Amino acid sequence: QVQLAESGGGLVQPGGSLRLSCAASGNIVSVTTMGWYRQAPGKQREVVATLNPVGGSINYAAAVKDRFTISTDVSKKTAYLQMDSLKPEDTAVYYCQMYANLQRGKTIYPDEFWGQGTQVTVSS
Repeated sequence: QVQLAESGGGLVQPGGSLRLSCAASGNIVSVTTMGWYRQAPGKQREVVATLNPVGGSINYAAAVKDRFTISTDVSKKTAYLQMDSLKPEDTAVYYCQMYANLQRGKTIYPDEFWGQGTQVTVSS
């Protein structure tokens, strides 16, 4: 089975930086997209950034554009989220998400996976 292990969350002052990592393990044939989402208390989960490793397309939520950078190391099946100029409103649990193709016997099929979430708190 595929697992996503996140790390890098924590407490940071406004204006500071954090780097989140998401390492995928399991029988992955190929990765279609990787993304980061977040959920603040009392709010719905929202997309932060997504990346297509094959086509190279990247999309950011308007609230984080020019402050956050998503990247991947395909060989390590790892995604990163560099977060700069953090604001209190960035406080949330951040989740890694991945669409990937798996193989069972001779069959290749797509599936979606989520990490367990990592807390990011921006406060002075």
